[in-house]
Amino acid sequence: MTRPIGQIGLAVKRLQVRHLRAGDTALAELGISLVQWDALRHIAENPGASLHDLARLTFQSDQAFGTLATRMQERGFIERVAGPGRAVRLRLTPHGERLRAEAARIVEGVLAESFAPLSPAELATFDGLLRKLGL
Repeated sequence: MTRPIGQIGLAVKRLQVRHLRAGDTALAELGISLVQWDALRHIAENPGASLHDLARLTFQSDQAFGTLATRMQERGFIERVAGPGRAVRLRLTPHGERLRAEAARIVEGVLAESFAPLSPAELATFDGLLRKLGL
């Protein structure tokens, strides 16, 4: 029997929170959070993106992403570079790139463990359903 739609939505949220907590715990050994890794990932994947675009990609407000970027710059993960006009763009430092790559392996392991109960066919079905929902 299918759960009510509200419970399905809550289960999706619980899965998201599980991934956030497990990611933060696993990434603590590198001294970063899942939010910081996500920012590093999006900066690397979107060269030349505006701060506003990066905030949107990381599900943050412009102000919150600006604060995060400042902290990451202070720690030597990223640097600000001039963009067109008065725009500021971000790029990873060599240290930030190494950290991003190492964190990506850790996050991949967290996700693999979370989805391990699913068979490859079930995981493919799950992916197909997410795509059908536009995700």
